[in-house]
Amino acid sequence: MTTPAPARARGREWLGLVALVIPALLASMDLSVLFMAAPWISADLTPSAGQYLWIMDIYGFVMAGLLVTMGSLGDRVGRRRLLLVGAAAFGAASLLAAFATSPELLVAARALLGVGGATLAPSTLSLIRGMFADDDQRRTAVGIWTAAFTGGIAIGPIIGGFLLERFWWGSVFVINVPVMLLLLVVGPFLLRESKDPNPGRFDPVSSVLSLAAVLPVIYAVKRFAEDGPNAVSLVALPVGLAVGALFVRRQRRGERPMIDVRLFTTSSFSASIGANTAITFASAGMGLLAVTYLQTVLGLGPFDAALWMLPTIAGSVVGVALASVLAPRTRPAVLVAAGLAVAAGGFLLVSTMRPDAPVWWLIGSYCLLTVGVGMTGTLATSLVLTTAPPERAGAASAISETSTEFGGALGIAVLGSVSAAAYRAEMAGEVPAGLDDELAHAATDTVGGALTVAGQLPAEVADVLLARAFAAVTEGFTVTAVIGAAVLLLGAVACAVALRRVPAGTTPTDPH
Repeated sequence: MTTPAPARARGREWLGLVALVIPALLASMDLSVLFMAAPWISADLTPSAGQYLWIMDIYGFVMAGLLVTMGSLGDRVGRRRLLLVGAAAFGAASLLAAFATSPELLVAARALLGVGGATLAPSTLSLIRGMFADDDQRRTAVGIWTAAFTGGIAIGPIIGGFLLERFWWGSVFVINVPVMLLLLVVGPFLLRESKDPNPGRFDPVSSVLSLAAVLPVIYAVKRFAEDGPNAVSLVALPVGLAVGALFVRRQRRGERPMIDVRLFTTSSFSASIGANTAITFASAGMGLLAVTYLQTVLGLGPFDAALWMLPTIAGSVVGVALASVLAPRTRPAVLVAAGLAVAAGGFLLVSTMRPDAPVWWLIGSYCLLTVGVGMTGTLATSLVLTTAPPERAGAASAISETSTEFGGALGIAVLGSVSAAAYRAEMAGEVPAGLDDELAHAATDTVGGALTVAGQLPAEVADVLLARAFAAVTEGFTVTAVIGAAVLLLGAVACAVALRRVPAGTTPTDPH
């Protein structure tokens, strides 16, 4: 007796997919939309250095820390219900951020945005699993979602640049509001509710432990990358790891755990989570550096930089399309490894940049990178969903997105800090003679500082300073590109080994 083919999705499901993709795009876009707006925020609100870092980072920290909790909560109370509650919270927090009048208020608004964002990503992805029962359709839907979520990090600076040419810095938050309102209107009609039929009781202790494990680890690694070994990072990291061990122990002993840690004994699941982390580590860090490079060394304004970044989105779309077309006939081991290798190739091309190189060389290299990102993200996310039991879709989706957020936060922190350290090392002793200590420090600290100092100098001296600064920032940029390529190539080898027994176009079942 043959098993009947699963029902294929129709027009309602595809319209529902559109309604789910847009909030996922905005949730990831808010990780990077402030890259362009930072100078305007600094001028308007005059935050301290510590406040500035919290404005930039608190959204990703809170979102990463709450994803697992929100995914588990959606399995219990209903994924559509949680999505709509999160949409309302995200829209309200966006308005609060847009009209913030102090650094403290903006930090608080960004934290609330992180809470709302944590409900959007796992809810959208787990709803997609229930809407698309057919494997090919689900793979296509997941690919579209992946292109939106991973592409949002790249799109953030583009949208930010466009808006900042025309409006005040708060406009980068206001654009979230009409989208969330639209989701609240159409969501109840286009999206069917889904949840775990036997969810068990919600575990608030595990929720607190998951947050207390993720936040100190991310914070410690970021501080270590920025400042080197210090008391804060040396204390926060072991504390976070210890709490994480308590969380895992509680999940292993629970009858209905928030996370089924046994999922990680499945090679395809672990490899997929690792691939997600590696690809976002490399691409998020490079995204911030590329936007900065376009505006400093290559001298483009925010809007022009945004226009030049548009082809990189097409690269993600091409990667998603390749993954969707090839997946039914090609083993995941080959495709995931190939996606990581293609992205690594883009990084290696970026590592050949020189200060006098044309802008199209950087964009072409970056496009190759995003092709690999689209391929890897689509396949990894699809494997995560097909490995987990349907009733645990929200929790599995949350694990996947936690790995994405964790990788992105680490990538921005580590690669950004490596680039900054390389710049300072290259500029040591390279400032023109005659500058006072304050100006010399500003010029050697960041390329933005060098640009500011150059505006106060005679043309001949300014030209010398900028030539040295652009060479130094290019050196830092290319060093991080090599590091990103190395991370991805190692990931490609690991995934090729871990996924070698998973056949093409099927749901993996081998727990080892």
